[in-house]
Amino acid sequence: MPTVSFRVDGVDHTLDVDVRTTVLDLLRERLGNTAPKKGCDHGQCGSCTVLLDGRRHLTCLALAVSYDGAEVVTAAGLGEGHADGLHPVADAFLRNDAFQCGYCTPGQVCSAVGMLDELREGHPSHVTEDLDAEVDPDDDELRERMSGNLCRCGAYVGILAAVRECVASGGEA
Repeated sequence: MPTVSFRVDGVDHTLDVDVRTTVLDLLRERLGNTAPKKGCDHGQCGSCTVLLDGRRHLTCLALAVSYDGAEVVTAAGLGEGHADGLHPVADAFLRNDAFQCGYCTPGQVCSAVGMLDELREGHPSHVTEDLDAEVDPDDDELRERMSGNLCRCGAYVGILAAVRECVASGGEA
């Protein structure tokens, strides 16, 4: 069995893993980090989204051996260093009632944080009209960028409002 090392929410871990182990299973079953959720296990719902080396990733599709040495930040680790222990994006989700059952919320929050970084870096999306101009984060653009995260409860109005609030505040709510 190969040995992999990960830094998860600021803590270093070294583990022996089967080559078929996903990052999601490593996080949940081996490290006890239940922030990323196992929803569809096929990369379709986004509930397992974390920041992997600073970029948002679906961990149910990522093999742990492929990310040896990676830094993983889950929704639980996003609050590190914030006075109240709550990341500004998570706080915006609370203020805008951007959740109902809460199952998808950790993945939604991680995806929103990653998406805000992509916006700041000027990355276009499928609906970006002018690839040579600065990205206009209108509602269509934000919906497209968050489309990989499903909410079965239908809290999309609140999620869009929370993300819009974060964009208006420069990425920090």
